[in-house]
Amino acid sequence: MSSRPPSRAVLGAASDIGANLTTWRKLLGLTTSQVADRAGIARSTLHRIEHGDPGVSLAAVLSTARGLGVLARLVEATDPYETDLGRAQADRILPQRVRS
Repeated sequence: MSSRPPSRAVLGAASDIGANLTTWRKLLGLTTSQVADRAGIARSTLHRIEHGDPGVSLAAVLSTARGLGVLARLVEATDPYETDLGRAQADRILPQRVRS
């Protein structure tokens, strides 16, 4: 089974995330070598991330975010309980905790 190529939305998001991580690196005054070392990845992998390559592993992206000090913000951005919809759905779908 062959996989489909990424959608335009995914390509755009990868590009935006790469640009955002590049901006964080520059705001922090770090070189690509410093961030790659902090993340435990090759400079070429960091280059691919910063240029929006959607084929880079999730681990490499998360390691880069950690190296830039923004990993917790990335995790928070995907937390459904940080949204009104997520909280409302959780109240509706998830069982209530037993209280003593």
